[in-house]
Amino acid sequence: MDEDDRSGQIALIETRIEQLAEMAERCRKFILASKVLIAAGAALLLGAVLGLLGSNAVALLGAIAAVLGGIVSLGSNVSTLRQTTAAMAEAEALRSDLIGRIDLRLVRDARRLGA
Repeated sequence: MDEDDRSGQIALIETRIEQLAEMAERCRKFILASKVLIAAGAALLLGAVLGLLGSNAVALLGAIAAVLGGIVSLGSNVSTLRQTTAAMAEAEALRSDLIGRIDLRLVRDARRLGA
């Protein structure tokens, strides 16, 4: 495998790492939103149970749906984040391996060579 081919592969891997990093950031945002949804649903549920919202069945069902939806979203995004970070680690290891295989040459200072 020649050096140009390795450089191309490294560039592709770096692009993939960037894509995975963006995906991980989206997962983190969804995880935060899921936690907020769970907290809001729990607060509404508590308010409905304590009678602060009156006897509104729609509010109670909405609070339950918010908590359950938040839990499902949280679990899904945590799982996706784990898979994404594992894929990033694998891609970074492959990139490091390819970089390690490149035959690096010493570049001499042109001023010292009399050029």
